[in-house]
Amino acid sequence: MNKTFNLLFYVKKSKINSVGESPIYLRITIDSKIAEISTKRTVKPTRWNSAMQKVSGSSEECRSLNYYLKTFEQKVYDTYHGLMRDKETVTCEALKNKLLGKGELNRTLIPIFQDHNDRMEKLIGKEFAKGTLTRYNTCISHTKEFLKWKYNLTDINIIKIDYGFLNDFEFFLRT
Repeated sequence: MNKTFNLLFYVKKSKINSVGESPIYLRITIDSKIAEISTKRTVKPTRWNSAMQKVSGSSEECRSLNYYLKTFEQKVYDTYHGLMRDKETVTCEALKNKLLGKGELNRTLIPIFQDHNDRMEKLIGKEFAKGTLTRYNTCISHTKEFLKWKYNLTDINIIKIDYGFLNDFEFFLRT
């Protein structure tokens, strides 16, 4: 399915700060639906070139701001193509949320493992023996040691656990 996808940088002239500058926003349009994101940058409205969607001028400040906007635009395109590649539903809100880091799971391994062990403890005598919990607690200790040994970390994001991580962990346990 073809999707229309457009980006537009613009200045919100209705929001002028104390030094006479307005914020620069990015409007994302996908299939006639619109989402807006602040670029966290401001510019004097008289210096903004609407047709070129950039700051007019050759000063270092203007060049730096234009470079930032170009980099920001590239990040949006990369994120859009990433969503397409991952076969996720591509909407302007999904793209905006991905750019802002909203809605992503930021869960880490050790709290998940500890939660599992806490649940196991409540089931001792009903579904599991005390020895089972002891082995799980030993496993979490080995996992912490492995993270320190291999990555010099105390915890790791769950989405970073892949086949290589599991192979390295197995090797660690065998040595």
